[in-house]
Amino acid sequence: MNPVEIEQAISELAEAPFDAAEFPYAFLEAFGRKATEIKKLRKGDTNKSDLGGVLQRNNIHIATCVPGAVSDTLAALKNSAATTKFKAKFILATDGQEFEAEDLIGGETVACTFQQFPDHFGLFLPLAGISTVKQIRESAFDIKATGRLNRLYIELLKDNPDWGTAERRHDMNHFMARLIFCFFAEDTDILNGEDLFTATVDQMSNRDGSNTHEVISEIFRAMNTAIPKRAAANLPRWADAFPYVNGGLFSGSTEVPRFSKIAQRYLSHIGGLDWTKINPDIFGSMIQAVADEDERSVLGMHYTSVPNILKVLNPLFLDDLNAALEEAGDNRRKLANLRARIAKIRVFDPACGSGNFLVIAYKELRAIEAVINERRGEADRKTDIPLTNYRGIELRDFSAEIARLALIIAEYQCDVTYRGQKEALAEFLPLDSQNWITCGNALRLDWLSICPPTGTGVKFKSEDLFQSPLDQAQIDFENEGGETYICGNPPYLGSTWQSKEQKEDLERIFGARSKNWKSLDYVAGWFMKAADYGLHTATISAFVSTNSICQGQQVSMLWPLIYQSEHRIAFANTSFKWANLASHNAGVTVVIVGISNINIEEKKIFSVSDTGETVAKVANNINAYLVDAPDITVSKRAKPMSEIAEMTFGSKPVDGGNLLLSSEEVADLNLDVDVQRRFVRPILGSEEFISGKSRYCIWVTDQEADEAKSLPTIASRFEKVRAMREASPKAATQRGAAWSHRFDERRQSGDEKVIAIAAISSENRDYLPCGPLRDGTIISNKLFALYDAPLWNMALIASRLHWVWIGTVCVRMRTDFSYSNTLGWNTFPVPKLTEKNREDLTRCAEDILLAREAHFPATIADLYNPDTMPENLRAAHDRNDETLERIYIGRRFKNDTERLEKLFDMYTKMTTKVSA
Repeated sequence: MNPVEIEQAISELAEAPFDAAEFPYAFLEAFGRKATEIKKLRKGDTNKSDLGGVLQRNNIHIATCVPGAVSDTLAALKNSAATTKFKAKFILATDGQEFEAEDLIGGETVACTFQQFPDHFGLFLPLAGISTVKQIRESAFDIKATGRLNRLYIELLKDNPDWGTAERRHDMNHFMARLIFCFFAEDTDILNGEDLFTATVDQMSNRDGSNTHEVISEIFRAMNTAIPKRAAANLPRWADAFPYVNGGLFSGSTEVPRFSKIAQRYLSHIGGLDWTKINPDIFGSMIQAVADEDERSVLGMHYTSVPNILKVLNPLFLDDLNAALEEAGDNRRKLANLRARIAKIRVFDPACGSGNFLVIAYKELRAIEAVINERRGEADRKTDIPLTNYRGIELRDFSAEIARLALIIAEYQCDVTYRGQKEALAEFLPLDSQNWITCGNALRLDWLSICPPTGTGVKFKSEDLFQSPLDQAQIDFENEGGETYICGNPPYLGSTWQSKEQKEDLERIFGARSKNWKSLDYVAGWFMKAADYGLHTATISAFVSTNSICQGQQVSMLWPLIYQSEHRIAFANTSFKWANLASHNAGVTVVIVGISNINIEEKKIFSVSDTGETVAKVANNINAYLVDAPDITVSKRAKPMSEIAEMTFGSKPVDGGNLLLSSEEVADLNLDVDVQRRFVRPILGSEEFISGKSRYCIWVTDQEADEAKSLPTIASRFEKVRAMREASPKAATQRGAAWSHRFDERRQSGDEKVIAIAAISSENRDYLPCGPLRDGTIISNKLFALYDAPLWNMALIASRLHWVWIGTVCVRMRTDFSYSNTLGWNTFPVPKLTEKNREDLTRCAEDILLAREAHFPATIADLYNPDTMPENLRAAHDRNDETLERIYIGRRFKNDTERLEKLFDMYTKMTTKVSA
């Protein structure tokens, strides 16, 4: 279950008649606990309570009680031996009138009426397997409102299926935006009357909802009719009480979908919520899912955390402004200059979604302006910051409308906070009709016309804020001397998952500049468009991106083009997880990269230390790998540049599957034991090596070929290999028909000592899968191998240093590492090792292998699960890292950023030396 579904279930439970005996089970069911779990608890099989309540191991201890005994019951639950013994995370007591609970891990408590406990449902989300984000837990209203609106939306589509078609989707979405405004406006006194909208609809509608659409339509018409024109408009008397809103929100068609009785009841319930609690920077990104059928399954998860947004905005411009504010102190002239500067700052998000980045930017600048006004003794001063300075482009029309609405709500809330509700109300209506959010494809629109450079004098005024043209929105704008900052979180999409239209988008941008553009991530388009924009005006841009644009082959494809536009990386936040709620975390590892054509004196790299702390480092230069190092590109090498063993692929069958065998197929060959031992070998690829799966192959030398062909079961497989290779369109494969008894590409005799390295492995492991194989094992081309190499080479591969290097310079497949011998191993900088260094590293590799052996038959996948990695194995790797890193710099590295900086410094010196 997602948070919206949970909130609905909990709300229904709070509204139902209280049943003391049934409540604990109903409460658990509301959080999505399985029916089999509930059944076992009811029977008493798994109920561990010692107080007559319900205790689910490792979860919650619940007890109902007689009226007035809630506090005493909660204390008894806390002191219960069973609570401690069975590790309950929560305790809960209620008598149907009062409700008390405590998070025994975090210490948070709840004490409220029974009817109010759904407002605190976020505390219990771990019961549903959801690790909560603090901002979401504190915003139960936003989830509740999203759920109510979603149910209304679905119900309306049932009765108005034509409104769900592509032709009318905009009408439906626009209608929902109008409703949201009405709910917010009536609870904040904007509509001149308590619950004016909801109460009017309830009073004037028939009980079956048959005329509700007509009532709402008249209300919308009234809010689009200026006061002087009201008499001629012939509005009903009850609609005349609504103010003139303008701004395009209610212009155009006032048609409303028809309401059933159920839909009208949903509308009433939504109006009953306290819309003063709306948080536009959270609500917007959740509500956008209401209109997207594919996204409703994770409704309530659409939330971009404010701290993550500030990782972009702080280094982009907020840190500088806050420093200027501190430097200004109480100097009235400096404060006035800073206020004038802030008033001219434009923030442009060309992938704005529901406006999160723009809303946060606006609120942060309003906060700085408020401090300035307070220091100057002008606390009641009207803001100088226009909403039109906050520009956006969004592909989905509903999200674009919500972005505009979110900014309007944010402006009103800031006015209330900094000037008071009376002043805010006096200036809120009518809304301005200027349009600052464009609905369209950001990679095909002209950014210069949507956010024109200062002083260009582009003149265009939209008549309708909420009915913008799909191509672009150009507005009257004079902002000479102002600063422009471009930011956002564009869609990432690796090349494999791009649609035909998205490929065309990238071709428009990169087709004439690069032959290899087809391999670029979709997000690269935003970086290039930002760089092109910067050719016309000084600007700084920063985007959240998958880290793949700063790794592997994409570095050489994208960044030289960025550099050609005179842009350099101004700041960067190295890899971190960008998540919504942990249970539904997409697991996307991202970076934040800021580019600028302005000379930034203090370039900063932000990274997470090994202790989990975010640290900032001032860099001389930030290269495309997000390292303080020169602007270089790591290129493939045929041989190692350091004194390490040569690495090659394993052998490639090219056999149509006929030389590869399962255990059953080995038995079907019907060979005696000695022959099977000679001609059948275990074979491993990355999957078999990591997961311990068994696979075999027919392995016959040229000298043994005639003997093997005399065995019918083997000979038939050779014949199939021959036929398959002869039928191939490739000449090289056809030539392989002459040696159908063996792998087409054979790189081992089968008698070597082999250290294997997985070609593909998950980035979630802290170390790369590698290790020696049992004698006689064949490796496929899905593994790399060091043949007859000293064991100390394994210590290098199994180190954090090598993990970081591979993760940076090699190609990624989704979020997995794609190892490369030519790009990753041959370029890996290793200092000259003494004999003592080699001995120490050999011992470290042996210790790792001994630690693994202690957990036989655990597989690599078992042993290197980051959540369950055995302590002795982790300790062995830690000793290996310490030994190796002391060879490099005489101590442990502080974090991965420092590791990369050292490696790139060595790489630069070694390649310069080689080329010289």
